Amino acid sequence: MTVNIAICQTDGRFADPEAGHTLLGEEARAAAAAGADLLVLPELFLTGYNLGAARARELALDPEGEQIGRARALAAEVGIALCFGFPERVGDGVANSAILIDEAGGARLIYRKVHLFGDLDRGMFALRGDGFPVVAWRGLSLGLAICYDIEFPETARMMALAGADLILVPTALMPPYYVVADSLVPARAYENQVYIAYANHCGGEPGIDYIGHSSICGPDGAVLAKAGAGPTRLMARIDPGHLAEVRRRDPLLADRRPALYGTIAG
Repeated sequence: MTVNIAICQTDGRFADPEAGHTLLGEEARAAAAAGADLLVLPELFLTGYNLGAARARELALDPEGEQIGRARALAAEVGIALCFGFPERVGDGVANSAILIDEAGGARLIYRKVHLFGDLDRGMFALRGDGFPVVAWRGLSLGLAICYDIEFPETARMMALAGADLILVPTALMPPYYVVADSLVPARAYENQVYIAYANHCGGEPGIDYIGHSSICGPDGAVLAKAGAGPTRLMARIDPGHLAEVRRRDPLLADRRPALYGTIAG
């Protein structure tokens, strides 16, 4: 069964989670009205990214708390699955996290960013993820990554080897890293024979500009939908039949020779 996936590329509502929830509702309803089954939004969507350590702690959310509960209720009300980033409160620390909520409002997966980017991430987040889980949804196997994570080939490969069909990537990509959005993301989709939905911010926040260039890429590396620099919505169809045909035609994962790769993670 095919499913329709949408991306909201947005300038967000910096440091204002209440306004972020309002925007989430608007975008969820618009995506559902357009026929989307799943909506993907950027990294730290509910709060904005360049918060600094003190504000990240102040705005961090409990996954079992009221604000994530509101997002789950929204998904169930509208009948659309949601994936977005948020600062997660974990004990006394904060993680850069993303959540996948299904169309019934169930929290299917919370993923914590594994690879922290420079002083920006390390200054805000003391906690990192420690794995690359995948979950079943609508006949597909889904994995999550956050921004810098997808720049490491091992991230997508680990999920592909675990059976992922679709990888969702909330991101906050800034200049000069156009090569990531324009070249690396379709290459990751091709080399792992997966769909990738890469959802970036646009515009800017205090001290940071974002490039946009969100995309949805197919398992053959085809760019199915691509944004420019400004706010927009993208949509593309995820087709398990096409996925199976690509994998049958070019069995890249089956043709690997892992015995020769022993030092690659050294």
